[in-house]
Amino acid sequence: MDKKELTEADIRTKFITPALISANGGNWNLMTQLREEIYFTKGRVIVRGRTVKRGEAKKADYILYYKPGLPIAVIEAKDNNHSIGAGMQQALEYAEILDVPFAYSSNGDAFLEHDRTGGGTVEREIPLNQFPTPESLWARYRTSKGYTAAQEAVTTQDFHDDGSYKAPRYYQLIAINRTVDAIARGENRILLVMATGTGKTYTAFQIIWRLWKSGAKKRILFLVDRNILADQTKTNDFKPFGNAMTKITNRTVDKAFEIYLALYQAVSGTDEEQNIYKQFSPDFFDLIVVDECHRGSAADDAAWRKVLEYFASASQIGLTATPKETKDVSNIEYFGDPIYTYSLKQ
Repeated sequence: MDKKELTEADIRTKFITPALISANGGNWNLMTQLREEIYFTKGRVIVRGRTVKRGEAKKADYILYYKPGLPIAVIEAKDNNHSIGAGMQQALEYAEILDVPFAYSSNGDAFLEHDRTGGGTVEREIPLNQFPTPESLWARYRTSKGYTAAQEAVTTQDFHDDGSYKAPRYYQLIAINRTVDAIARGENRILLVMATGTGKTYTAFQIIWRLWKSGAKKRILFLVDRNILADQTKTNDFKPFGNAMTKITNRTVDKAFEIYLALYQAVSGTDEEQNIYKQFSPDFFDLIVVDECHRGSAADDAAWRKVLEYFASASQIGLTATPKETKDVSNIEYFGDPIYTYSLKQ
């Protein structure tokens, strides 16, 4: 066999994939940890006058996962007429977009590794039969993050899977993983900026699910500003919470639940008797997620903001499509700079 005559697909099939799944090499599980030729974007939406089309979709040759929902490496393959590192620029671009710590390039002779964690040697060449195992890559990533055992347990908590194979899109995955990581490491004010229509509620659900299932957060309040949003959230994205969930209605409080949905207007008001959130002790909730936080919580004197300040000990996550920044109103002053932004332009 003359390697130089093989296509890139042949190089993947005959050399790279066997090296990844070999017990003597990477030992990656073909079914759960390795995806090949995966389109992770459909291409940017381009509008010109009355015509709409998609730009070029982005496709990675390989994305490797430590476990489902936790991508850890990308690999770009080239045919053997290219150098080992010829695909590295593209691998690094995709690693940046996908927020993964390791990037690799290969032409079937060996691997070139780029370590984005900031620890150890940045680039090194690895023999074809010595590709790192999932455990060894995760160990390096874990060390770079400085996780304790308890923090690692939170960050590796499984995503919710209802059996329908619905999985977060790549940008939702980044928002979820960065937020869970930040909460695990003790950050308590987090802002996510995601354009309208990009699935903020589903993203919030997966964040809450993982923090709740891991035991990191036990009682959670999800605040919205419209009744239809609360009802849709309860019956759709949040349905898996089942009997652990309630919606606060008729200004009555039942402290027997773990997941609470509420309208800002249903728990607060201009008159003191309307502020039923005070029927909860200030430390009752350990996580509050604020949907469309630009609409009311950003202003210092907003009633919604007073709810957040009452539960100041809770971790608080703000979700918005349009963060407000004026001399009177500021999301960033309260929540801090966005931990992740997926803009309309993106």
